[in-house]
Amino acid sequence: MKISAHVQNSEGNHQVTLRTNDNVHSIHIPPKPTGFGSSANGGEVLFLALATCYGNDIYREAARRGIKVERVEVEVKGDFGAEGEPARNVTYRARVVAQASEAELRELMNYTDQVAEIQNTLRVGTPVKLTQIELQTVI
Repeated sequence: MKISAHVQNSEGNHQVTLRTNDNVHSIHIPPKPTGFGSSANGGEVLFLALATCYGNDIYREAARRGIKVERVEVEVKGDFGAEGEPARNVTYRARVVAQASEAELRELMNYTDQVAEIQNTLRVGTPVKLTQIELQTVI
């Protein structure tokens, strides 16, 4: 599975395009009130990725077990320090309402935590590399 995210920003305009293989869609994130940049910061979007991954994976793993999930709530919290410092104290809490026993739900939620791809990506410290710089000067 190939995944990409593309952000295009200019004064008063902020566009986000997401792609998984051939499935392309966008999410609306307005620009900052100043007109430049995103109104959502990278930490918020990172935590959204963690919450989204766990929630989606709950539905995936529940379906494999024949469990009907009615609702999932996930909240991710953490701290960022000075500029350039990585996040710390990242935790998340989840609530699942489903047609299953408490033991089945507890096992589902713990297993999902073990296989959630975004959580595991951060847990192993995947390298991120800048591979290309494009410049265009305006005179």
